[in-house]
Amino acid sequence: MRPLLTSILAACALIGAGQACARDTALPAVFDDIEQRTFQFFWQTTNPANGLVPDRYPTPSFSSVAAVGFGLTAYPIGVERGYITRQQARDRVLATLRFFRNAPQGADKGTKTSGYKGFFYHFLDMKTGLRYNDKVELSTIDTALFLAGALFCESYFNGSDAGEQEIRKLAKEIYERVDWAWAQARKPSIALGWEPESGFHGYDWKGYNEAMLIYVLALGSPTHAVQPDAWQAWTSTYAKSLEGKGDREHLGFPSLFVHQYSHVWIDFRGIRDQYMRERGYDYFENSRRATYRQQAYALENPLGCKGYGQNVWGITASDGPVDKTLEYNGRQLPFRTYSARGVGGLKAYDDCTLAPTAAASSLPFAPEIVVPAVLEMKQRYGDFIYGKYGFYDAFNPSFTYDVPVSQGQVVPGRGWVDVDYLGIDQGPIIAMTENYRTELVWRVMRGHPVVRRGLERAGFTGGWLAK
Repeated sequence: MRPLLTSILAACALIGAGQACARDTALPAVFDDIEQRTFQFFWQTTNPANGLVPDRYPTPSFSSVAAVGFGLTAYPIGVERGYITRQQARDRVLATLRFFRNAPQGADKGTKTSGYKGFFYHFLDMKTGLRYNDKVELSTIDTALFLAGALFCESYFNGSDAGEQEIRKLAKEIYERVDWAWAQARKPSIALGWEPESGFHGYDWKGYNEAMLIYVLALGSPTHAVQPDAWQAWTSTYAKSLEGKGDREHLGFPSLFVHQYSHVWIDFRGIRDQYMRERGYDYFENSRRATYRQQAYALENPLGCKGYGQNVWGITASDGPVDKTLEYNGRQLPFRTYSARGVGGLKAYDDCTLAPTAAASSLPFAPEIVVPAVLEMKQRYGDFIYGKYGFYDAFNPSFTYDVPVSQGQVVPGRGWVDVDYLGIDQGPIIAMTENYRTELVWRVMRGHPVVRRGLERAGFTGGWLAK
């Protein structure tokens, strides 16, 4: 195993960038286990009747529409890896897309519908598929994550049998009915969400965050597209996000998932919009630098968190132990349950809670530091943080307090560990592992006309777009 890591480091040093490193696909055997266990999360916990994926498991929960998108992305990966047959995946995808095609849409208040204007509510009841409660928003980003999975399946299932033809028909119909222009409550930007009881949320998606995917899909629509000025508005606030200097400069955002989500489906290697052409690097390189920033923070370890170091790092939006301020290393440290933890930026927050998905899902960007991190966390904490579906969502070796916790459990001598797996954190692990190994999702999505059209209307040029 040591020679393998040495070869990865040497190759990346010679190449000088994470971009080409993503083509070195040799991995230790533990990644086979991680990928298969993570796939089984989606295959075994999803409601097979409607394709709804739980937000978390085993704690009973509603379905997350975004997690459904990650599930749709996982099924073809399962086919390619030999976990399930193509027919099994086809049938699961059909059940999912048939439900979403037929789920009630409307502006009704309460919990009578699943969505409106082609968008879907963030959380749906696992059985009925209706809005979980009247506090749940119609979510543009979660709809986009679902649609990305549907479009991936549309391109992947390219066979001539009736089932695969129906998948393509359903995915196209579901995507093309989304009224992106309606969601521009304050043109040209796209709003975060809407509720029938109160209207549009006051926040618009403006860079830099996970919403690149929204704008690419909205620009690529043949039916309800937004105009290119939406992307210009999106990038207009980038200057506020710039961090670092020289080869460490990057568009920053505290939580690492922001640097991963859009990259699950879109291959940003070698393509640049106007902003990145001026900066001299692409969004893939930006995520690589953000990944290194996380490792550097763990080495700095300003809070003195237990475990943080060169090969134990990675904080992002994740579960946590409790909403309570406690004394830690001579300071009052606010611990939180689910929270957008992260490094750098105006909203950085750390309470010593580590999320394995943060490092694992960055595999294509910086394998030379991600592989050792995954191996170290598995070796050092595996009996504590690794279970039936791979890594539990989060753990905190520093949280050794004898106090009631809101979720998870405190293990004497080990600290706090979650008991749940989260669909939106499981999804990037399996997808980015496969992108690193075979570029499966990237290759399939590069051929989808919506992705190409959306990127070109956003001003992207070069790389695979020039072919």
